[in-house]
Amino acid sequence: MKKTILAVSLLAAGLSANAVENTDVTIAGWGDNDVVVFNKLVNEVLVDTFKQAGLTVKYQAVAGDFSQFITNSLSAGTAPDAFYVDVVFANTLIKSGKLLPNDSRLAGIATHIIPELNAAFTLDGKQFGVAKDFNTLALQYNKDIFDDAEVAYPTNSDTWEDLRKKLLGVKEALADDVTGICVMPDYARFAPVALAAGWKPFNAAGKTVLDANFERAFNFYTGLVTTDKVGILATDLSQSWGGGCFGTEKTAVTIEGNWIGGFLRDKAPNLIYGTTLLPKDAVTGERGNLLFTVAWGINADSKNIEAAQKAIEILTSQQAQEWVLASSFALPSRQSLGKSTFFAQKNAENELAKQVFDGSLEGHVEPFAFGNYGMEWMTPINDALNAVMLGQMTQKDAIKMAQAKYDAMMAK
Repeated sequence: MKKTILAVSLLAAGLSANAVENTDVTIAGWGDNDVVVFNKLVNEVLVDTFKQAGLTVKYQAVAGDFSQFITNSLSAGTAPDAFYVDVVFANTLIKSGKLLPNDSRLAGIATHIIPELNAAFTLDGKQFGVAKDFNTLALQYNKDIFDDAEVAYPTNSDTWEDLRKKLLGVKEALADDVTGICVMPDYARFAPVALAAGWKPFNAAGKTVLDANFERAFNFYTGLVTTDKVGILATDLSQSWGGGCFGTEKTAVTIEGNWIGGFLRDKAPNLIYGTTLLPKDAVTGERGNLLFTVAWGINADSKNIEAAQKAIEILTSQQAQEWVLASSFALPSRQSLGKSTFFAQKNAENELAKQVFDGSLEGHVEPFAFGNYGMEWMTPINDALNAVMLGQMTQKDAIKMAQAKYDAMMAK
């Protein structure tokens, strides 16, 4: 009898030990607000789920250049078990061999993710990581300005030409007080116009060719400033981005992502605005957009690969992503959440989020990524846009200059 009691006691002790035994998983990401969001998600929303899975998840916040940190730590063998994979640098990390391809568990999760997000982290038929959240671009418009000008609000059925005409109407009515749009001389805001026109950043041969579709989009975009005079540079309003211009109520519209919602809530609380999808191209009948996204990726050299996979599975679960959406920190990557009641709420920020979410589902949507070239790939286009808007070059000469730079870049 004593032996039986002893055996049962030992078994109970063993089960108890197994129940509390945890595996530590370290995940690296950005600092600032990401620290608050991650810790709340892990330590409050998902605390019981992680406990049941036997995981203790720790967040390693990285200040400064995150891509440099990941590159150096992977090379040195000191990288965390999992980490943010920004789509801009995904190609480089994949080719390093240090980013683990998805196993069957993570591939199963990916079936619930917006397809364009999966494609952004796929190379040579293999997917790496699971998109955690994303942004696209949408059009925000100041309702009071359009009302004062007696011009119809922008709508989801507008073409870029329709928008141009509405901005001309605003200019005609209110020229002394406001302008139409703060036009940013950079690829990150120009790209949707070019993509809608049917241009592709890389052709079948992997080259960047500024073709007739590009030229038509380029001429339209720069013409808002140089010809139509409905566009203004951010610096002319002592601002650094479109949201800053829009917040001054000196521009009728801007093109930004979901991030503008919190900014306007804090900096321009009395501004009454609406949001639409980006306009279509009148010729192609299509929209264009960019995907700004980050995935959870796994260190191929981690000693805790299985635990890291479980952690990512939990972090991209329906429960986790519903909380992300309701908290308005970011837009979740699960496609099913497009039908969330959150988007049906009738206020400016919820409408903004809905249009940004839907921007990933229609038209020519490209990731904000540039193959092996990194951020420097944008420089020729940015230089061309800037030269035209500052009156330094003609549109034709600027495009010719940019093409020469791409030819030289890709001849290396």
